[in-house]
Amino acid sequence: MTAPVPGLDVPALARWLQRTHPSLAGGELRAQVLAGGRSNLTYRLDGPRPGPLVLRRPPLAHVQATAHDMRREYRAIAALAGTTVPVPRAVDLVADADPATGVDAPFFLMDHVAGTVIRAPGDDAALSPAQRRSVSFALVDVLVALHALDPAEVGLADLGRPEGYLARQVARWTTQYAGSRTRELPDLDALAAALADRVPPTAASGLLHGDFRLDNAILDLGGPEPRIAAVLDWEMATVGDLDADLTLCTLYWRLGTIAAEAGVPAATAVVPSAGYPDADELVEHYARAGGRPIADLGWYDAFAAFKLAVILEGVHHRYLQGATVGAGFESIGALVPPLAALGRTRLAEGS
Repeated sequence: MTAPVPGLDVPALARWLQRTHPSLAGGELRAQVLAGGRSNLTYRLDGPRPGPLVLRRPPLAHVQATAHDMRREYRAIAALAGTTVPVPRAVDLVADADPATGVDAPFFLMDHVAGTVIRAPGDDAALSPAQRRSVSFALVDVLVALHALDPAEVGLADLGRPEGYLARQVARWTTQYAGSRTRELPDLDALAAALADRVPPTAASGLLHGDFRLDNAILDLGGPEPRIAAVLDWEMATVGDLDADLTLCTLYWRLGTIAAEAGVPAATAVVPSAGYPDADELVEHYARAGGRPIADLGWYDAFAAFKLAVILEGVHHRYLQGATVGAGFESIGALVPPLAALGRTRLAEGS
């Protein structure tokens, strides 16, 4: 008997797949939870033809309004097919929960993309220090390519509104924070208020990923140089301020150092001593490749720290509820206070 898979009724899903996508149905359907995905849950489905599929659904509990948007993620992936931004092939979206599918929530299916995901130390063992540096810049090149796309040309102009984007983002993540509050976090409270008081004007707008980082990319290591085979996790994609996307990306290059200084284990392989460039080098590469000057990023760095702190506090809330699937969630909450402190420091340092 197949072991239960949290969040999926696999036999019911197999029947739904046979009924709605008979050309994909093959052997016995098997499902496993994939690592990563601190927010939405990700499963690999084996059995479909011609190869595996991936299913994405919201968390099992503590699903806040405006979060975990399956429609948005599916729409972004479908729209970016054929562009210079590599994404998996979108297969189907079930926008409203339907018990007959075997999933008690909205979900979507996409092709499985073979490759390597670098989430934790050791995942990059096949890469030399020079290749780790190279793949970091290759990832930034994909971000530049995304930001260069015209949202209207790929049918995503209505995915967001660039006017007032930053103020709305501060308000949105402040609301998300209120809905995830489990403890007193005075630095995070102060950071939210200070960000709202000092929102800068937007210098450049376009398509944003919303959570652009190395472990949201699948790497193809089959050639002489590693390349980005696909970018995943588009649930926060929108149209907005490009520098907000850039600084959240570079924050992940600082996360290992932040965690080490706080005495907290961080599931990241990205540390400069392993050959990765530092965050400032990524900004410089982005500016050169994108052909636009980058203004002072103090406010943006502070907002990135705030946004990630709120995301992780939401994960911590689900962990306390017993609603996370997989390992590594027990230390997530300990990263929130140092992120809040970093945000306050960067805001004070910025102009």
